Amino acid sequence: MFTGIVHGIATIVFIEKKKNIYTFTVELSSFLSKNLKVGDSIAYNGCCVTIQNINNSYFICDVIKETLKITNLGMLSIGDNINVERSVKYGDEIGGHIISGHIITTAKISNILHVNNSYVIWLQLKNNKLIKYLFYKGFICVDGISLTIGKITQNEFCINIIPHTLFVTTIGSKKINDIMNIEIDFYTQTIVDTTERLLKKDFQ
Repeated sequence: MFTGIVHGIATIVFIEKKKNIYTFTVELSSFLSKNLKVGDSIAYNGCCVTIQNINNSYFICDVIKETLKITNLGMLSIGDNINVERSVKYGDEIGGHIISGHIITTAKISNILHVNNSYVIWLQLKNNKLIKYLFYKGFICVDGISLTIGKITQNEFCINIIPHTLFVTTIGSKKINDIMNIEIDFYTQTIVDTTERLLKKDFQ
């Protein structure tokens, strides 16, 4: 489980590409890697992965074909930076919102507006049927970052990025047409789906 508060940025140093699985080697800072061990969960761009091997500051994890298809991890190259969050432990502060690390779709950046020292980023969901789960001021996780939804149209939504988030995550380097991982808020999705089922049952 994660909270969407990115702990730092890591760099991909090697990718072994096999038919149905990619093996990523990522260099983590000493702060991010402290007490991290084989079998631990960690979020790469919001996607939960398992540490397979550790070599000093280099951490190795496998990403299967299904995950590569749904997320932006399959688009990454050596030298790319990713957002990293360690999994939550008992007693940790929940600074963002509860995140599973299970990416549901991706979104393409359609516009980036610079407003004073912050950004307003407009995104278009790959699966537009999921737009029903987005609400003004609701939670959404974008590339592992817990964010608040701004305006919503029929096929797009925007997020407001404060200077601190631009500084401590990779989102400040994103460009129009870049692809970002999306995790819908679980509780919002549950309420919408349950309400739809109840309404459908009442009208049958």
